[in-house]
Amino acid sequence: MNGFAGVDFNDPAVTPEAVGGALDALRSTGVTRCLPTLITSSLEDFARCARAVLAADHPAVAGIHMEGPYLSPEDGPRGAHPREHVRAANLDDFERRQEAAAGRIRLVTLAPEAPGALALVERLVALGLRVAIGHSAAPPELVADAASAGATLSTHLGNGCATTLPRHPNLLWAQLAEDRLLASFIVDGHHLPPATVKAMVRAKTPERCVLVTDAVMCAGCPPGRYRLGALEVELSPDGRVQAPGAATLAGSSLTLPEAVARLCACTGLPIEQALPLAAERPAAYLGEAPRGRLELDWYGGRLRVGRVTG
Repeated sequence: MNGFAGVDFNDPAVTPEAVGGALDALRSTGVTRCLPTLITSSLEDFARCARAVLAADHPAVAGIHMEGPYLSPEDGPRGAHPREHVRAANLDDFERRQEAAAGRIRLVTLAPEAPGALALVERLVALGLRVAIGHSAAPPELVADAASAGATLSTHLGNGCATTLPRHPNLLWAQLAEDRLLASFIVDGHHLPPATVKAMVRAKTPERCVLVTDAVMCAGCPPGRYRLGALEVELSPDGRVQAPGAATLAGSSLTLPEAVARLCACTGLPIEQALPLAAERPAAYLGEAPRGRLELDWYGGRLRVGRVTG
C-alpha cells in the first residue's frame, strides 16, 4: 500500500505523525500489519520517505516494500513510476536504499529484463529478502529465469504490463504457469475484470494467491479530487482512482475487507477460503504469524470489520 486516509507515503515531505495517523486509520479496516510501499524515486526522496515511515515507530509496519526503481522503462509496463528514476538493477544502489531504510526493506519488486536484475535477485534472496516480478515487459523465458534465481511472487498480476500483449506466449501466461511464484491481485473491480480474477485464481489455485490493496493516499477518503505527488487524481463514488478525464488508473482506493468480498463474488470461493488470502497467506509469505483477530459480519451486502484485537 502506497498511502491511506489522505497520507501519501511517497511524498518526501510526509511526516512520521502523518504516517502514524494513516496506519491508525488503516486498523479500522482490519489491517494490523502491512508493508508500506515506496515506489521508484531518487535515492534522496526514497531515503526521506523511508525515514518518515520508520520514524512513526508504528507496530503495523512489518517492513518496507520497495517497488522499483529496477523496472521496465517502457510506457505501459512502467505504469505511474517516473521514467527519469528507472534504472538498472545494482547492488550498490540497493544497499544505499537499504541503509536509508535501516535494513527494513523486506520485499523488492523488479523487472527481470532490467540490466543486472537476475544477479540482484540471487543476491537479495541470499540476504533473506523476498523478490517479486512486476512492472515488466519480460519475455516468458526470463520469468522462468527469475524464478530460478529466487523470485517468489508476482506483484499485482495482470497490471503493470503492456495494454496489448501477444495472445501467447506472454509474461502473464508464464507467471500463471510458474508454480514457484505466488501471485498478488488487486481485486477492486477496476484493475481486473471479475472473469479475469476467477480464471487467474483458478490457474494459480487459492493456495498460491494473496490479496493486496495497492492503495494510494485517497483510500479511506470520500469521493473527490486529491493530489498524488505532482498528479491531480479523482476518486469516484465507485472507488476508481484516475487523473480527471484519463482512462488509465492512478492507483487503488481498495480496502482488504472489500477485496475479500469481491474475491468471493468473482470466484465463488466461500469466505473461509478467501479470507486467508488477506491474512495467513501473506503473513506466511513473510515468515510471520498473523497479528491480531477480527470479528467480521455482512451488512447491506458488504463485508464489514467489527472488533479488531491484538
